[in-house]
Amino acid sequence: MIRLRAILAENIKEYRKEMGFSQLKLANMIDSAPNYIAMIEAEKRFPTDTMLEKIAVALNREPCELFVIKPMQKEWQKTILAELGDIISQKLNESQ
Repeated sequence: MIRLRAILAENIKEYRKEMGFSQLKLANMIDSAPNYIAMIEAEKRFPTDTMLEKIAVALNREPCELFVIKPMQKEWQKTILAELGDIISQKLNESQ
């Protein structure tokens, strides 16, 4: 079963960190309390539609992006990083 709270929590946290925002900074940007952001990220609260829009704007996203499941993207990133590591190791071994 797909859980909306879990998807939303993970995405908000990830996008917030990408933007370099603390929970406090995001909360200030949306006129909310920092513990409200913490509770959303801990899956204990689910924001209203108005708050979802404010969060999305603050994170420079469309509201629907906050609900996109991205497991393939994460796997793709891990695969690419592993392949790059192998290439770098191979090139280093060739140069020695």
